[in-house]
Amino acid sequence: MTGCNKEPGPTTAASAPVVDVARVAMQPVKAWDSFNGRIGAMETVAILPRVSGHITQVAYREGSEVKAGDLLFVIDPRPYRAALANARAQLERARTSLLFAEQQDRRAQQLLKLNAVSKEEAEQRHTSHGQSLAEVHAAEAAVASAALNLEFTEVRSPIDGRTSRAQLTRGNLAVADQSVLTSVVSQDPLYVYFDPDEHHVPGFRKALKESRETQVRIGLASDEGFPYEGDLSFIDNQVDASTGTIRARATVRNPERRLTPGLYARVQLAIGGSVPVIVVPERAILTDQDQQYVYRLSPENTAERRYIKTGRQVGNQRVVTAGLTREDKIVVAGLQQIYASGTAVTPHELPPEDSALQVSRAILIGK
Repeated sequence: MTGCNKEPGPTTAASAPVVDVARVAMQPVKAWDSFNGRIGAMETVAILPRVSGHITQVAYREGSEVKAGDLLFVIDPRPYRAALANARAQLERARTSLLFAEQQDRRAQQLLKLNAVSKEEAEQRHTSHGQSLAEVHAAEAAVASAALNLEFTEVRSPIDGRTSRAQLTRGNLAVADQSVLTSVVSQDPLYVYFDPDEHHVPGFRKALKESRETQVRIGLASDEGFPYEGDLSFIDNQVDASTGTIRARATVRNPERRLTPGLYARVQLAIGGSVPVIVVPERAILTDQDQQYVYRLSPENTAERRYIKTGRQVGNQRVVTAGLTREDKIVVAGLQQIYASGTAVTPHELPPEDSALQVSRAILIGK
């Protein structure tokens, strides 16, 4: 009865669990460097009056967007209208005087030819004519200045942007070139300032010198990922010796006004093109405390634990920076049937394009 004492033999290939395996993929991926940054306006203007006077109207809605040339404040125009009227009257007086001086000069020149007037008197009349002409020019300049001052009683925005609150309201005295009435900051595009380490400087300068587009991705603290894109537009002319960093700036479009000057921003920057890296399906990666690993298929069809280091996620794939080679095959489905490193398996190889998504029928039916 020897059959009662037979010991179990080694696991056969037929009893080995079926698992899906796939060769690791090489995928072109841009290498991104990450920085902390701050969003800033491309243009910021403090609105100061060009003439003094009492404010009679606040003509904009605080916090609203305005276009260049939109009316913001009105300063009492009555004194400036009166000044313009007076300047015009002075111009008419000067023109009348010029007409008389011109006639006197012309008459003197005719009499001089007849020796009916002295040369000295003729020169005096000619000089008076020139002085009258200069007075007309001065009066014309005074009219232009008075008209300009009257125009300045309407305070307009010099740029497109978003307004701040009104610092002075109706009835208050605004002093020319001193009183800040409000401010306007541009909204689109915006700048993002960040401070990369000094070892990034050569690559940045080369990209700007060659006029290459250096892609920058931006995300706010509340964003998932980096939904905004821009380009590197400026790098400062010296490194801060105390921090070992250099100020850089990216330009980003803001058509939907989701970005606001002053906000903290997460910045990622990539110089140059994409480089091929190893990627594996996210679902193939397991965790052992603080380490990540995959099961690599050995030549003997056993699942061997292989610890890896990972980078960023690309779709449903994860970049692997260390631990695998491009020739390796890893288990991507049926992982729950592997209880330890070295477990014998029956591999079912998936096509590369399906390895991240597909699960074979053999896994689904457990055969």
